[in-house]
Amino acid sequence: MRWRRHTRHLTGFLVVLPSIALVGVFVYGFIGRTLWASLTDWGKDPSQALAISPITHFVGLDNYRELFTGIIDGRFRQDLVSTVYFTLFFIAGCLLLGLVLAILIDHKPRAEGFFRGLFLFPFALSFVVTGTIWRWLLQPGGGVNQLPTLVGLPPGGFGWLTSRTQVFRFDWNHLPVIAGVLVAVALAAVAAVAQRARNRRRAVAAAAATVAVVAWTVGAAPDIQPLPFPEVHGFNLAFLGILVAAVWQMAGYTMALYLAGLTGISEELREAAVVEGATGFQVYTRIILPLLAPITLSAMIILGHISLKIFDLVFAMAGPDNARTDVPALLMFITSFRGNQFAKGAAIGVVLLLMVALIVVPYLRSQLREGAQE
Repeated sequence: MRWRRHTRHLTGFLVVLPSIALVGVFVYGFIGRTLWASLTDWGKDPSQALAISPITHFVGLDNYRELFTGIIDGRFRQDLVSTVYFTLFFIAGCLLLGLVLAILIDHKPRAEGFFRGLFLFPFALSFVVTGTIWRWLLQPGGGVNQLPTLVGLPPGGFGWLTSRTQVFRFDWNHLPVIAGVLVAVALAAVAAVAQRARNRRRAVAAAAATVAVVAWTVGAAPDIQPLPFPEVHGFNLAFLGILVAAVWQMAGYTMALYLAGLTGISEELREAAVVEGATGFQVYTRIILPLLAPITLSAMIILGHISLKIFDLVFAMAGPDNARTDVPALLMFITSFRGNQFAKGAAIGVVLLLMVALIVVPYLRSQLREGAQE
């Protein structure tokens, strides 16, 4: 009996072994190769950039230091800020619109199947197709800007993909203080959740970490100056066109997630809440939305990692040379395959990988832990 069990385990391992080998080589092997390239000077010498066997030297974290504190790499820092703002607005727009559409369809309107397919259809398109369509719609001399002329008004003049106006601006030298405040808020939220869950050890640890981060933010952070001069960054309004297109495509996906969650909430629970005197608004805010919290978290993780590494939608809508709508993935492409600065391009790729991992890895860890407990 034991021999048969070991045979089944060995057979299962041999079945998945080719997949493990391919993933090990073409995913983690290439990630390791990219990380090593980011620690060299590959591309600094133009004569060696495209050589068959380029001569490179180990430079450690110099490429990363230049990206975050170098005088000539302000474009990367602006792209990083733009991506963070874009991610926040993209997630908020998709969640809000997807939830509204899911609630409307959950009320069983006429032609429910038609509207369900209509709202989900954009998700079936690729970002390249979506970008091409919305590039036509957002042309300065036509498309959306011409809609006011239908009611006798002059055409609009907003530069959907070309605006130079920035909002939510801040000095890059204030980043240590801003980062400290955000980390302190996150740790305080973790402490509050742990306290509510009666996990005293985690609550005390999170509270102590919050105090330490606050002390560092007030004491040491203001003295840290990444740059010897002010460098102001913000959210460029030229991203609004890309934001509209991205939300239009992914809101249907979020709607499908919420619809699946709403379907799993029993009618008896809703009716019991109504019998207890809850209004329709209270049923959603006190019962349904809390029950949909796991779906909201999953949607945030998926949408967040999509927006952080977005490339094809921006490329299709604005092209690679529109600095107003530049993102790190696009800059990585330009730096690596136009400027032949492969080491710096690899460093940008590693930064993107770390940003995505910062979102995905804790979520996967919590899911695996919950699965093990179950």
